[in-house]
Amino acid sequence: MPKIIILPHHELCPDGDIIEAKSGETICNILLKNNIPIEHACDQVCACTTCHVFIKEGIQSLDPSEENEDDMLDKAWGLSSESRLSCQAIIKNKDLTIEIPKYTINLASEG
Repeated sequence: MPKIIILPHHELCPDGDIIEAKSGETICNILLKNNIPIEHACDQVCACTTCHVFIKEGIQSLDPSEENEDDMLDKAWGLSSESRLSCQAIIKNKDLTIEIPKYTINLASEG
């Protein structure tokens, strides 16, 4: 079973974490199921960038992003070649290391 290694994030996961992931699920769903409250303002339909993550290791194991995701990512804070929307990145059979960005462009965060 693949693992997701989450690098420390000062608010959402201060100590970092290692989570066992089920292949076929999105990174966003796996984080939420494991009490890492990543933002997902559009309810995971690829209509915002609040679930943006950096894939530090293992990006080659993910399917390439589709045009709609790429268009949304253009609006993400801190965009890099390692950027993916976690609601669109489906886990395969390889471990991933991810970093949740410090900021999002969500102007109406709940909580």
